[in-house]
Parts: sequence; structure tokens; C-alpha cells
Amino acid sequence: MKQGLIVFLNGTSSSGKTSISTEMISQKEIPFYHLSIDDFFNNYNDFVNNKFPDEPPRGIDHQVVSQIVDHSICSVYHSTIKLLAELGFNVIVDTIIANDKYFNDFYNLLVDHPILFVGVRCSKEELTRREQSRGDRIIGLAHSQFDRVYSYNEYDLEVNTEKLSPTECADKILSFIKSDQGYSAFKKLSKREISVS
Repeated sequence: MKQGLIVFLNGTSSSGKTSISTEMISQKEIPFYHLSIDDFFNNYNDFVNNKFPDEPPRGIDHQVVSQIVDHSICSVYHSTIKLLAELGFNVIVDTIIANDKYFNDFYNLLVDHPILFVGVRCSKEELTRREQSRGDRIIGLAHSQFDRVYSYNEYDLEVNTEKLSPTECADKILSFIKSDQGYSAFKKLSKREISVS
């Protein structure tokens, strides 16, 4: 069975990954399955709060996600991406590389799969403006992720969500896929050294 394509959108919170994903799945020429790490955490939230109604609600704070990325939810998330890709589904990965361990886990599991590594760029100033207008993110979250997320400088393709609309970004990615240029950037990356303290 032919493996599905993994489109890894690498960008901070509020950079526009989900908006691009929405545009990509709305077109019908190339089918995609959108997997957002937010959905996995939110489903966990719903599960816990529905199964234990007498307990106080337990919300997932986006500010602490980076502190719990080695949680089993992330393992399930990665394994689901792998499963769908091996079943032949094209998958859009909508997550944040929060630390080196998270990257290495993803790399170890999926480096042998076809991965289109897309940098989703946006300035710190615009990210702050978006956080303020969204109202569902702590101001400064994207800024705190910025250096970590954009420490990867090898991409198959980059899109700038300040200059292009979500539709234009999606069209650029789809055009790249249809051009059959190949996907090599992710394979050129190396596992990260993790310091033991």
C-alpha cells in the first residue's frame, strides 16, 4: 500500500497553521486528514470532564502544553499520524515542536515517511496582535515559542501568513505537491541532542 503524504506545518501558536489546514481540506482534488494536537488535548478534556462529572473541570492550559509534551497524549498523536499515513491517507500535521524530545519522538517514528516540511512564518508583532484578537491564547505564548519553533531552517517550502491569505498559502502548498518536486528537508534534519540535568 502506498504511504500517504505527511504535510508538517511548522509554526508557532497563532501563526496560521489551522487556517491553512482548513483551506487545504476544503479543496477536493487532493484529500487530506487534519490532525491537530489541540484536538487530542481537547478530546482528553472532554473525556475526563464527561466521565467524572462530580470532579471540578480540568482544562488544558495552552501555556503548559510545552511542559507536558512527553505525556502519553503526544505518543497517541504521533502514532495516529503514522497509522493514517501507512493506511494511505494524506495527513496535515498541526502541532508545535515544543522541545527537542518532542522533535526526536516525531523524527524517530516518521522520518521514513514522505514528509513535506512547511515553514509557516509570521512576525512576533503580528503574532501578538493575533493573540490579542483571538482571546483564547495567553499573550506572549507565540513569542515564547518563536526561537524554538523556528530553529529549524531547512524546509521544502515556506509560506508567510502576513503576506498571503490562508487560501493563498494552501494554494502554494498544493501547487508544490502537484509539481512532484520531492520532499527532502525533514530527512536532512538530525535528531537533537538532549542534555541530561
